[in-house]
Amino acid sequence: MEKVVEQRDLRWSVAAALTVVAVFVLSNAPTPLYVEWQRTWGFSSGMLTIIFACYMIGLVGTLVIAGRLADRYGRRVVLVPAMVAAIMSGALFLLAQGVLWLLAARLLAGVAVGGAVTAGMAAVVDVAPTARKRAGGLIASASMVLGAGIGPLLSGVTAKATTTPQLWTFALVTALGVAALAVSVRLPLPAADHATSSDALLRWPRPPRDRRRELMWGAATFGPGITATSFVLSLGPSVLAVPLSVPDPLAAGAIACAMFFLATGIQFAAGSLSTRSHLALSSVAAVASMGMLTMAVTVTPWWPVFLAAALLAGTAQGLGQLAGLTLIATRISPDRRAESNAALNISGYIPAGVLPVATGYLADAIGLGNAVIAFAATLGTVAMIALVVVRASTRSKSPSATDAR
Repeated sequence: MEKVVEQRDLRWSVAAALTVVAVFVLSNAPTPLYVEWQRTWGFSSGMLTIIFACYMIGLVGTLVIAGRLADRYGRRVVLVPAMVAAIMSGALFLLAQGVLWLLAARLLAGVAVGGAVTAGMAAVVDVAPTARKRAGGLIASASMVLGAGIGPLLSGVTAKATTTPQLWTFALVTALGVAALAVSVRLPLPAADHATSSDALLRWPRPPRDRRRELMWGAATFGPGITATSFVLSLGPSVLAVPLSVPDPLAAGAIACAMFFLATGIQFAAGSLSTRSHLALSSVAAVASMGMLTMAVTVTPWWPVFLAAALLAGTAQGLGQLAGLTLIATRISPDRRAESNAALNISGYIPAGVLPVATGYLADAIGLGNAVIAFAATLGTVAMIALVVVRASTRSKSPSATDAR
């Protein structure tokens, strides 16, 4: 009987993960369509990255308060409005007729993702059996990158197979959002125990004081990984279209999909390794990705080299994300779990928004190839520093460091 109950609880974890999958399908579905929108509506590379950054503004703004709301008043208080925002965003993309529509749709997509990565991912872990919280963390992490991979594949296929990819893509995305809303209403989530807390709701998210070092380890590796994948999503289609002469939206969608599918698969393949190994391998993959990206716009302007850079970026995000979420799932109590998820994601999404935007405007000034080289050099250096610092820090014999092994 106990085994049956645990299986049922894990099925609820998978159901909760649908909310995360849905919003990440929404967030990445526009990727292959950006080049066509840019050509049709005539906006610059800088404006393209501003559209992408609107998502980051909505996301980070939501993360600042959503984690504490979900911990204090329950996951559903955040999760249901997030699914509503996802449906509204999908509808705006469906009806978009210009840049302002895209800006509003991306802003709402960011709000939806902010709710999903705090309340949704915490809910996945909450409904997992007590002895299987690590499995819950893996399901939560995998759902994020799985949705991120499905989105661009969906729009790439519809762009190739139909004459109205915008209509087909976002009709399906909006329908998925409606299904996720229905799931979020029915999840058997535990009641919040801290509604009377006197702590301020509006404060910068942070984990418990005695667990901040673990979160810093996760942030140091998750940040470069998600920044690398953010570049592929925002400027990857432009790199394919201009330096590499591959303007096909299906190619852009397939590469982004492969990147995130690998980010999903690598988490299961490397699940038996220690968290310390996940941290190190994530940084190594980020450095290698930036090396391949530089090669793709200099000595070997060939799309398979760019594909290799994208796959390594997915590996970096997948392993860094898995490490951070595992530390949160196993080392942080439920009443601070959503807030800690928010803190981890803010640490990754801020550079993931700022660096591609800066690269987009730099491309307008000095050319796309030179801007990509500058981006790769900056991020590769940060990832190398993170590798050295985190590796040295987790060598400590303290109880926290031992757990990270």
